[in-house]
This record gives sequence, C-alpha cells and structure tokens, in this order.
Amino acid sequence: MMNQEPSKPIRVLRILNRFNVGGPIWNVAFLTKYLPESYETLLIGGKATESEADAQEILNKLAINFRIIPSLSREINLYNDCKSLIAILRIIREYKPHIIHTHASKAGFLGRLAASIAGVPILVHTYHGHVFEGYFSLRKSSFIQRVERFLARKTTAIVAISVTQKTELTEKYRICSTEKTHIIPLGFDLRPFNPSAEKRRVARENYGLNSNTVAVGIVGRLTAIKNHDLFLEAAATLVKNSSVDYQFYIVGDGERREELQAKVEEMGLLSRIKFTSWIYEMDTFYPAIDLICLTSLNEGTPVSLIEAQSAGIPVISTKVGGVENTMKEGVTGLLLESFNAKELANKIEGLAIDVGLRNQMSKNALTFATEHFSYQRLVADVEQLYEKLLKNA
Repeated sequence: MMNQEPSKPIRVLRILNRFNVGGPIWNVAFLTKYLPESYETLLIGGKATESEADAQEILNKLAINFRIIPSLSREINLYNDCKSLIAILRIIREYKPHIIHTHASKAGFLGRLAASIAGVPILVHTYHGHVFEGYFSLRKSSFIQRVERFLARKTTAIVAISVTQKTELTEKYRICSTEKTHIIPLGFDLRPFNPSAEKRRVARENYGLNSNTVAVGIVGRLTAIKNHDLFLEAAATLVKNSSVDYQFYIVGDGERREELQAKVEEMGLLSRIKFTSWIYEMDTFYPAIDLICLTSLNEGTPVSLIEAQSAGIPVISTKVGGVENTMKEGVTGLLLESFNAKELANKIEGLAIDVGLRNQMSKNALTFATEHFSYQRLVADVEQLYEKLLKNA
C-alpha cells in the first residue's frame, strides 16, 4: 500500500467540467461532502454556461469548499484548454493529491493529462455519459475515441455509471478493458421527492391543474441531443386525437428554447405546452405531474428519470445509453422501441387512461429509485474502490 501517515487523510482532487445543474454535480457534491474523514477532497471545475442552471448554490448549501477555473469549459478551445491544463497542474503541485478523480469528458481529458504529467499515483475517471455518438461528425467522433483509448491506458480505474455504459465502453467502442472498469451508479438525496397527497394537492393547485388533467413533463437542457421535437410531436398528436385533457411541461433551458417555442406556436399549442425554464426546487414540481418523458438520442444516467421515480411518477423514455439501468421496463415505466412520435403518444395515452396501471407503476417507481440511487450507496461504493486502489498502489 502507498506510504501514508495514519494521522493524515488521503487527499483527493476531484475535477468536474463545469458547475451546472445535473447528475454530475450531485455526484461530486455528495462524494466531496460525505466520504469518511480519512479522506480530504478538493473540488475544482469550470463555470456553467449562460444557457445552463448554475449549481454553485448546491455546493454552498452543502458547505463545500470549491475552486473555479474560469477557462475550463465544455467547448474545445486550444487557448482556454492550455490555460486550464496549466491551472490544474498548479493546483496539483500545491495540493499534492494521492488520488485524482475526474468526472465527464473535458475534465477527464485535461485532468488525466495533468495527472499523468505530474505523476499522481492513482487516477480515476467517471464517464457520466459519452460523446462517442450523436454529438459530432463520424471523423471527429473517431478521433475522440482514439484519444479516450490513450487516456484510458494511463488511468488506474474507470467508473461507468450503468451496466449498459460499461458494455459500450468495453465492447462497443473498445475504450478500456473490462478489468479496469467498475460500475458505480449515481446517488442522490431523494428524501425531498418522497410523495404525499398534500404535496400533490398544493402542487396541482399552484399549476392550476384540475383533477381530470393528465400532466406530462420533460426535464433537461433544451439542446439537440435531448430531441424535444419528439416530445412536441407526440403532444400535438395527443391534443388533436385524444379525449384526455392533457397539459405538457418543458422544464429546462438552452440554445434551442426560441426555436422550440416557435414550433409550439406554429402548432397552435401555446395553451397546452408550457416552458418553465429551470426549476431549482424540483420537489415542488414533480408532485403536480402524472408522467415524465425522456426523448434523448443519447444519455448517461438521466437524473430526471431517477428524480421522477423517487417522486412516484412512472416514466416513458427512449431506449438509449444507461436508461435501461435507470428504470424497469413495464414495472416503473415504459421504453420506446423507436424515435417515433406516434409510439410515444400511444404509450402516454395508455398510461393516461389506465389509472390502475399508472398507480401501480407509481408505487414500484418509488421503491426502485430509493433502493438503487441513494447517495449513501454511492459514497460506500466509491470508498470501497479507493481502498482497493490504495492497497495496490
């Protein structure tokens, strides 16, 4: 095992792309806050973009000390990336970490490169999603895969957040070996989402929903990869052809907001589809909703599905990325076999009409999310991985 004085903690430098609201920020926040006292963690990352919800308030509420690297962003920019690399190297020299744990693509690239240059003993990287498909051209995607394979060889351990993601990393894209890859699902504090009749009454009243209205939501960045057009087209089909009184909500913001709002206006659905922008207290939104959809072209582990299920809401999603490991098909929700709006509309309609099935899925969803996605389990899993790596260092 690595030489370490018993009285001094193991120092972990945790690096995230940027401090924006989403699964990764909760992951790094809980790990920074709740690892045992035998560990000391310094969290660093970039700023959220203008179209994203800033997550610094989350870190402040948990009393987490963090540093911002202004030049660190998701976009590829040689000048800013070099500045970020130099900044990370300076922090490494100052902090002298025993472990560097990077999260998401840009932090994974710069952080692992810096760790390799500085000779940090243990290097861990978590893939919260990947950019190997659906984001760039085939040529650029192929180049990114080659870079990731190079970085994986220099990484002590790779963390996949689902079984599906591990299969993609080790078999489909051949980024890293099975032996080096460990499955550790995300973890959250799900207690605020625990459903109750009173929460639902208040939320439905706040959103002006009557008892017969079926409220359907989608949560996430308004960006191309999230494929909101599929949601809008299904909504249009239902409003036109169904006798059910539907109300649809789009939660989030991003570069496609104006484009999507224009499309809703063209469809004549301004009264049926509401854009809420980001909602920081999602536990006040979910109780009003009957179904949550996800229409993404690619995903890691979608937080919206986990939160929705922990609020007792059945989910309907495209079958992409780690979605299949985030819910149980036919038990807590439904999976689409295609990116077809009619199929999505049919599945929404089926659960809207069959109240008994919807209620049973609601109960199943609450149990499933609570058992699989608590932050206590996340912390225990990561501590176990660290202990194993330290013994072998």
